[in-house]
Amino acid sequence: MIADNIGTVRQRMTRACLAMGRPVQSVTLLCVSKSADAAAVRKAHEAGECHFGENYAHEGLSKIDALADLRSRVTWHMIGPLQANKTRLVAENFDWVHTIERLKVAQRLSQQRPVRCGPLQVCLQVNISGEASKAGVAPGAVAELAHAVLGLPGLRLRGLMSVPQPTALLAAQRAPHRALRELLEDLNQQGMALDTLSMGMTADLEAAILEGATLVRVGTAIFGARPLPGLQLGRG
Repeated sequence: MIADNIGTVRQRMTRACLAMGRPVQSVTLLCVSKSADAAAVRKAHEAGECHFGENYAHEGLSKIDALADLRSRVTWHMIGPLQANKTRLVAENFDWVHTIERLKVAQRLSQQRPVRCGPLQVCLQVNISGEASKAGVAPGAVAELAHAVLGLPGLRLRGLMSVPQPTALLAAQRAPHRALRELLEDLNQQGMALDTLSMGMTADLEAAILEGATLVRVGTAIFGARPLPGLQLGRG
């Protein structure tokens, strides 16, 4: 089932890339495994996937430990909100962090990143839709934060990430992704040489690819929806 789901997602990605004349390999599939256990992640890896995203540090670490035999072949991404008291756990065990929105958190990650691991790959999370309920730095403050993060030795700033307001219309889906791409282009015009646009999920991956996404974060279409807290499966 997981392999079939991945095949369907890959087909969607291919169609979107071809529509824009982009190489299929220009977009990385990040399997959002927050809803999956270690066995499901292993099945996804057996189906050819090597990038996995977790929302919670301790939950992610439990899977990293359970799949220790795959560590050299799997790239682990932190894609959830990151509190300052969780930075050491992430700095020591993950390969990427997509959700930098405060300099304090970036500084802690840089200080706590083991030298043997090399720089932690990071993206700045941008509140591209301006929603009060969403995390992320405001678009107007991105350049200042980016310049500061670029100077941190334990990190390598790769690009920008966003979680836009959901909408069903393709044109409306494309608008915030376009805004994030233009923001990245502005930073690159300042000499930053960023290469990553982490945008697009199960419902809007086509819109994101059409607007230049280099990495799409897909969980539900691969592993299914995350069970609600306290939900008793298999009863009633």
